[in-house]
Amino acid sequence: MNDFRPRTPVDFWFDPVCPWTWLTSRWMLEVSKTRPVDIAWHVMSLAVLNEGRLDELPERIRLLMGQAWAPVRVLTAASQVHGSEMLEPLYTAMGTRFHLQDQPRTRPTVEAALRDVGLPADLADAGDADTYDELVRASHLEGIALVGQDVGSPIIAVPGPGAGADKVAFFGPVVTPAPKGEQAAQLWDGTLAVVSTPGFYEIKRTRTVGPLFD
Repeated sequence: MNDFRPRTPVDFWFDPVCPWTWLTSRWMLEVSKTRPVDIAWHVMSLAVLNEGRLDELPERIRLLMGQAWAPVRVLTAASQVHGSEMLEPLYTAMGTRFHLQDQPRTRPTVEAALRDVGLPADLADAGDADTYDELVRASHLEGIALVGQDVGSPIIAVPGPGAGADKVAFFGPVVTPAPKGEQAAQLWDGTLAVVSTPGFYEIKRTRTVGPLFD
């Protein structure tokens, strides 16, 4: 049966080293199976977000920020050289290795992810240079401009309610494990209902478990 519902453009900003973002991205892909959404993927950088306040972060987070530059640089290079359609498959390849296989966030892992999606492994050179930093920062700031600094990764933006309305953007949702099937669709429907409410800002509760991967 044809689905004649209007399609919803969704902008998804992600940092590939974040395990919580990985879960949200897998939920978003699950949503795309049952809801008419068109996802555009964009990099953001937790390293950029935390510039100037690294001393305030726990040591494990500081270590993660030291590993965060290379993956977003390589993703940006792949997007520029081979097209933006490579962002999602390369992110999936990186995330599978980082989060599901617990491989180190190092150059050999990035090279393996590049090979997974048929891209030349020497694109990993971009991770060791600042060639694409301006583009990384521009993409990051595009997402942050929609939600403000008091957020993390991921950021999602959708059209606001009403014709000609500005985009509505939000951080999260933070969820574990990633919902599937109708549960994923229901969370999406509820999220849209919440974020389209004028004046709505926040729902939050303390996390009692870490990220759970299938």
